[in-house]
Amino acid sequence: MNFKWTRETIRTWLMMALGAALYAFGIEYFILPNLLMEGGVTGITVLLQYAANLPPSITTIVINLPLFVIGWRKLGRESMIYTIGGTLMLSLFLWIWEQLIERGWLVPFKTSQDFILVVLYAGVTLGAGLGLVFRSGGTTGGVDIIARIVHRWRGWSMGQIILAMDIVILGSALLFIPKEKVLYTLVSVFISSRVIDFIQEGAYAAKAFNILCKEPEKLASIITKELERGVTLLPAIGAYSGTNRMMVYCVVSRFEIRKLKSLVRQHDRQAFIVIADVHDVLGEGFRDE
Repeated sequence: MNFKWTRETIRTWLMMALGAALYAFGIEYFILPNLLMEGGVTGITVLLQYAANLPPSITTIVINLPLFVIGWRKLGRESMIYTIGGTLMLSLFLWIWEQLIERGWLVPFKTSQDFILVVLYAGVTLGAGLGLVFRSGGTTGGVDIIARIVHRWRGWSMGQIILAMDIVILGSALLFIPKEKVLYTLVSVFISSRVIDFIQEGAYAAKAFNILCKEPEKLASIITKELERGVTLLPAIGAYSGTNRMMVYCVVSRFEIRKLKSLVRQHDRQAFIVIADVHDVLGEGFRDE
């Protein structure tokens, strides 16, 4: 992968940094002071904070390091570079907010009564942070890496893998925090997911790409290999030229929108792309019913 610091690349990394800062702020300012939870590997780091007083800024790196190595080998360098970057930024900003709170320069929002207000602000903050990270093409590592590897190995839906792991993590939280806090966490997670969708692409779960380009068969092969998404080649006829062509049709999740745009542009800068909103998607890689 030849990495070039173009204006677009710099903007991408700045957006990822802002998202990681917001997400880390939500964890340190809202979640931890009120004994709430979070899903994914971040949820594991929060549990370790409650159980052993281990700072999330450290455990985030420790837990993700072996996943980075496995992901680099199994998923490839190109697909991991932004994931590693997003995770390192998250750990850095967690450390920054920890230091500000320890020194008394930032007073976390802690309440013993109005938890609805806490989960509302936590959900919006976490969702906005993750939405910016996802929109820039990155992730915060952890569960995403595991889900992609298991999906390749066993063919299971990534959504189902992530959901199952979140259930296990949130269930484990019952050993350390009251069940009421876990229920409040579910409200925060729901709000967060809605905000992520809104920031990513206007609250839709997926997008359908219709692409006219040079060598459509080659592009279809690239998409299949890089995104592991099904691709359909549809015959098309230019009304003006009368030329017979093939159109590439592909539906992707919200996490893959930017990646697919990038793949198309790398393949053919002059490609004609029509992106349509998809309200519901059933089938492999999406919902089963």
